[in-house]
Amino acid sequence: MNEYDFIAIGTGSGLDVANVVANQGQAVAVVEKGPLGGTCLNRGCIPSKRLLYHADIKETIDRSEAFHIESEITNVDFESIVNEVNEDIASDAASIREGIKSADSIDLFEGTAAFVDDKTIEIQEGQDAGKTITADEILIAAGTRPTVPDIAGINSVDYLTSQEALELASPPEHLVVIGGGYIAAELAHFFGSFGSEISIIGRRQHLLPHVDEEVAKFFTAQYSDRFNVYTGYEAVEVNQAGETISVTACPYPSDESNGGSIEVSGTELLIAAGRRPNTDLLEMENTAVETDEQGYIEVNKYLQTSVSGNWALGDIVGEYLLKHNANHEAKTVVDNLYGEELTAVDYTAMPYAVFGSPEVAGVGDIEQDLDSETDDYATRTYQYEDTARGAAMKQSGLVKVIIDFDGNIRGCHIAGPDASTVIQEVVVAMKAGSGTIRDIRDSVHIHPALSEVVQRAFSGQFVPAGKRHEHHHH
Repeated sequence: MNEYDFIAIGTGSGLDVANVVANQGQAVAVVEKGPLGGTCLNRGCIPSKRLLYHADIKETIDRSEAFHIESEITNVDFESIVNEVNEDIASDAASIREGIKSADSIDLFEGTAAFVDDKTIEIQEGQDAGKTITADEILIAAGTRPTVPDIAGINSVDYLTSQEALELASPPEHLVVIGGGYIAAELAHFFGSFGSEISIIGRRQHLLPHVDEEVAKFFTAQYSDRFNVYTGYEAVEVNQAGETISVTACPYPSDESNGGSIEVSGTELLIAAGRRPNTDLLEMENTAVETDEQGYIEVNKYLQTSVSGNWALGDIVGEYLLKHNANHEAKTVVDNLYGEELTAVDYTAMPYAVFGSPEVAGVGDIEQDLDSETDDYATRTYQYEDTARGAAMKQSGLVKVIIDFDGNIRGCHIAGPDASTVIQEVVVAMKAGSGTIRDIRDSVHIHPALSEVVQRAFSGQFVPAGKRHEHHHH
């Protein structure tokens, strides 16, 4: 049994904490079942966004005739695109591994961590299988993995998850995607840009069901122009015959009599139906650490689990499955390990982005979560095309703002070029400013830059929601 002061499970954002503890001179162990750096670096944001930038370049060239520029793409070396990205990532992961291996105060255990009791972990599989380690302070930052839904026939067909999709050496002839969330949206854009026919099957009425409905509708309409989009359908069965994979899907929810089932066939199947926490691999049932019904670890506002000295952060906590959130939570854990008093994690103005085409980004409340009966709020939507820069780009987009009757910003959601950048001033206003529309209105915006679309969205007449607004004069 190897004894340590601190153990971190997972080398994504958990490594941020482990490094700080090690720098304090404490004996630290980190456990990792895959390449170092976690999901974001190896099979998530970094490879996908780097690949997607290639799709954006391709799309720009494809659109050039709208600007009276005739262009022709003579060759796309798809395999080199994928190889270059994957080689860069492998070398990043390897250099993180080297850094840990050469650190005196950190020991790396390669394999899957399985809890024996609250403070004891046995390494399973991997090259350190069979070793047992213990510590009084343990950080669980073991992340999530793709969910494979329980569809009839799924185990007898070849399917891809996001991880395998990012490593394909050539674009599929026809990619069928099960799932309508951001991973589906991003990978559809990537492969669609490079010539794959795309069919998307999503259960909800719109793609991106977790973003503001007005933005989701706009996004779904744009994708429906490019791809075969079947929203409101649930995949119930899959079959494979030779090179062809067929998916049978039924209307969802199934109690609505909105027509019969459909069959969608293609050459590759991508499962992009969300992610599940890795707690089951950790054998958490051998501990007193509480999890919710989906398996996410329950933590308090300080990121402490129900076992004293055991902390958790990142995707496995399930608050926001976003890398910038995990990094933010890691800072909080460090503060709480070494601060004079505990500080609560502050989720104020946590933004998100989807790197599809159009890009989507947002922060704060979405309108479908507000109740027009009980919430006082007003909305305003402004079109990209109504600004000088937006018109010049010949691309449609929109900014949707939600405020309360005191002018506090409740949320802002954007679909359109550079949404992930354009949203940032709203995040700053909500987090570091007064959090009111004045922050945006009173700031001078460069003319004619894309940021004017936010200024305009915040500057005109807002439409009050719901039945209560007659009593207010704002």
